[in-house]
Amino acid sequence: MHASRGTAAKRTLRSQFFRVISFAAALSLVVGVSVVAGSSQAAFADDYPTWSEVTEARNNEAATQKVVDRIKAALIELEAQAVATQKDAEEKGNIWQEADTKYQAKAAQTETLQEQADDASAEADDAEKRIGELAARLVRAGGGDVTTNLLANSQDADALLYNLGMSSKISQQTSALFDRAVQARNTAQSLSDAAEVARAELEVLKIAAEKAFEEAQAAAAAAETAVAEQQERKAEFDAQLAALTAERVVTEADYQAGVKKREAERIAAEKAAAAKAAAAAAAAAAAAAQSGGSTGGASSGSGSSSANGWTKPAYGYITSVYGYSSNYGSSFHKGTDIGAGCGSPIYAASSGTVVYAGYGWNGGYGNYIIIEHSGGVRTAYGHIVAGGINVSYGQSVTVGTRIASVGSTGNSTGCHLHFEVRPNGWDTTNPVSFMSGKGVSLG
Repeated sequence: MHASRGTAAKRTLRSQFFRVISFAAALSLVVGVSVVAGSSQAAFADDYPTWSEVTEARNNEAATQKVVDRIKAALIELEAQAVATQKDAEEKGNIWQEADTKYQAKAAQTETLQEQADDASAEADDAEKRIGELAARLVRAGGGDVTTNLLANSQDADALLYNLGMSSKISQQTSALFDRAVQARNTAQSLSDAAEVARAELEVLKIAAEKAFEEAQAAAAAAETAVAEQQERKAEFDAQLAALTAERVVTEADYQAGVKKREAERIAAEKAAAAKAAAAAAAAAAAAAQSGGSTGGASSGSGSSSANGWTKPAYGYITSVYGYSSNYGSSFHKGTDIGAGCGSPIYAASSGTVVYAGYGWNGGYGNYIIIEHSGGVRTAYGHIVAGGINVSYGQSVTVGTRIASVGSTGNSTGCHLHFEVRPNGWDTTNPVSFMSGKGVSLG
């Protein structure tokens, strides 16, 4: 009997082992395909017309036309490369989101299985404890030779027979509890085995999700660079075309002076915005510290922060909660939706570094930002309006900085912010509970 039980257990473990291996192989195949599909984009051409060529061609009609044709071709190439990198970023973002969704669903399943196993184990412990108590009562109820006890204690016959009746009932209860304990213990073991298999699958999914995120992150950064390059080059090419075709002579010095002016204006605007945000955050933090709680409404251009260095990411009612809900059917909702108005501000929930700023839609998230904070905590912001991302990959932001504008991109039926919190960078948690612990009330 024991031998057959051991053989069955070995078969079960072997089956579970091969199930995990097959699961890992299938995932590696999917990841491998995604890597091939996301081949790197061609490098920018290094033979674009120079200003010296423009100057030399200016007084020669044939040479001018050749340079103009080269500039127009370069503009088309730049536009195509920018579009291609954005498409690559979008594809890799979609692959990452799919991998992350599978990981989060498996994490929730694993947690549920473990909770059920713990509950079944606790039930078995309780039944076994009650069996011990009933056994002690059975001993106290009496035993030995019934006839002798009746003859020797005839005056206590009623009490003795009552105790014997109780002993019979206790024995029945003990037998029922024993069956319940065995069943609960078997259930706990089965659930624990299932949770162990789920944990192994979860680890495989995590590796796949991490790899997919790194590729999506790199693709998004490449797209950002390509778009910036395209915009910068276009400005220069437009100036070169003006030098070749306009009546007024435009020189490289004119172009460089314009570049310096625009750069100085950009730096001044960034400094002013940063100073304004820092002042507002400091004032809000001081007010919160003085009142012993978080402050209320948003200040101009900045979210109001709590004394713990956290703030509301957006202002509005909660329209969908974290976890499984009727809004998402059987899908696991990884964040909290805040029904803010279209175009309204999205603030950095805390100070940190932008580790993802999507160019192109990231699957159901639409336009998407992830910020990493101290301790490895990450917050994420989805459904951002098209063109509404105000930060770049690698940028440092302070709490309350306006990082984007609310939209309805991705899987969205109306303007709102999808807000996520990932305490270890990967596993999601309930944003309402997490932010409450930081002194901030969502909704």
